Amino acid sequence: MLKKTVSIEALKSFVRRESSQFLKQENVTSVGIGYKIKDGKPTKELSIQFTVGRKVAPEGLEAICTTELPKSFVIEGVEIPTDVIQRSFGANAREIKIEAKLEAASLRKVAANPIVPGVSIGHPSISAGTAGCVVYDAQTGAPYILSNWHVLNGPTGAIGDSIVQPGKHDDNRVDRNIVGRLVRSHLGVAGDCAITSVEHRRLKPNIIDLNIVVERIGEPELGDRVVKSGRTTDVTYGIVTRIHVTTRIDYNEAGVKEIGCFEIGPDPDHPAENGEISMRGDSGCVWLFVNRGEPTDMMLGLHFAGEVGDEHEHALACYAGSVFEKLGIQPARPAAEFVSITEAKLGYSPTFVGVPIPLPTPANQEVRDDLLDVGGRSVIDYMHFSLAMSRSRRFARWAAWNIDGGSLQRLSSNKIPFKKDPNIAGDAQVGIELYANNSLDRGHIARRADLLWGTLAEARRANSDSFFYSNITPQHKAFNQSKANGIWGELENSIFADVNVEDLHVSVMGGPIFSVNDPVYREIQLPKQFWKIIFFREAGDEAVKAKGFILTQADLLNQLEVLELPEFSVFEVPISRIGEMTGLSLPSGAVVEGQGRRREMEAVGEGEIRRILSVCEIIG
Repeated sequence: MLKKTVSIEALKSFVRRESSQFLKQENVTSVGIGYKIKDGKPTKELSIQFTVGRKVAPEGLEAICTTELPKSFVIEGVEIPTDVIQRSFGANAREIKIEAKLEAASLRKVAANPIVPGVSIGHPSISAGTAGCVVYDAQTGAPYILSNWHVLNGPTGAIGDSIVQPGKHDDNRVDRNIVGRLVRSHLGVAGDCAITSVEHRRLKPNIIDLNIVVERIGEPELGDRVVKSGRTTDVTYGIVTRIHVTTRIDYNEAGVKEIGCFEIGPDPDHPAENGEISMRGDSGCVWLFVNRGEPTDMMLGLHFAGEVGDEHEHALACYAGSVFEKLGIQPARPAAEFVSITEAKLGYSPTFVGVPIPLPTPANQEVRDDLLDVGGRSVIDYMHFSLAMSRSRRFARWAAWNIDGGSLQRLSSNKIPFKKDPNIAGDAQVGIELYANNSLDRGHIARRADLLWGTLAEARRANSDSFFYSNITPQHKAFNQSKANGIWGELENSIFADVNVEDLHVSVMGGPIFSVNDPVYREIQLPKQFWKIIFFREAGDEAVKAKGFILTQADLLNQLEVLELPEFSVFEVPISRIGEMTGLSLPSGAVVEGQGRRREMEAVGEGEIRRILSVCEIIG
């Protein structure tokens, strides 16, 4: 007669349902599923396995204010034995007290460029932890570094805080080591996890000393062999000894938290130095599945704690699946939106119209100093457009984009939210705080409809990218929305309608014009003027033609409280004049301009725009 068995899922459900009541006992440190230990060795019998701070005889339990744990549980009609092991755990990044020989300088503990997983990283208020792996936003595809909450956030941290590499313990010059911003974090049953952007250095996904890029995530099983690469103990191997564990960890100021995880013990075939498979400072590294002795690209867990006390051999890791779901990340760019898209395709193309039309550059030191540095560059690339942010105004100084009229796609903007670019610090860009509960329009600088071309995947990515607040400025609805016959939104349409453009390729630049006299609303200076330059070649003509425009809104100062914005005017002006007003060096040497007289374009609708644009007077 076959012996009745119980499924792992049933055991998992039992642990999730019942663990909290046992963890209320001070002496119980975790509850999970593991093979019952006899004579110091694991058997093949599954058990509900408890770890305790002190293992004492029944008569001594009262002295430590605890009660005797059950000998077994009946789950789905099957009696499952329990097992009790003396083992306590602590988070691995609060204090670092390790042997002097492990403190020797290494590539893991100095400033790295590019940053690679396995190096020291942390919040400026925290000593040091480990950069686990490169992950990607499930919606935008933005790259991040994954680590722990107690490495990147901690009890005093907040979303948007600076993150330093290396961690403060390894180099206390935190002001010079800022590498990005805390984007998201979580501390709870789903895991101890957080992600940071990388804004000031390059990023390489190959894990140090393993040279493996995380491409997949999986769920561990008892007996799985795993490997990790951490800041303190470098590369160590282990074996999964318990699964579906709930442990209680004291996070000091943040309090005691229950964390869902699995346990890893030493791999006798790959013994670690001093038997330590992890130590303080390794928090945040990732555990990879080992198949036939070789590390794979499958991540099983995120290391966050190790055994404390006289024994230090065991480690705890959050489930990769739970962490990725909670943080909204993936091990690779989202396939549906980013298939066939490479980094090389991102951004404005200077040669798009056949003759080099370079990006704007600062014409003076004041503008140069005001540009926001993101990842070591002032230029931020998106699908089919690029821009540069102003530090002081928190809007883009300029945006530049390409339009392929022959491959434009029709995509809906429904359900695409306006959002802050996660690669830029939240306080470096103006968001919903300006537009809430008023009639200000969130106007795209690089027009959404202009960007929706190329493959369907590229058009979808451009559609999403266009809604980042970095591409948004407050604009009068009458000129922002072309459906309301707004002149500003129809300029590019008019080019396509009345000029035989070579290959239907057009390049456009534009942005706000900042002035010290711009009115202030909600502590934000609103730009009153905007500029745009359209570059194109007519069929059969080698010369690139350019037409520059300025849109001027009347004085908003008296209208700010009710936001009943007045009428506006659009002027065609020389590119040199736009350069003077913006402090930018703009492309001019390779192009021929329209007449360049300061000619006002009345707000009479699309037909009048077409009439004006059809007059393309060339200057020698």
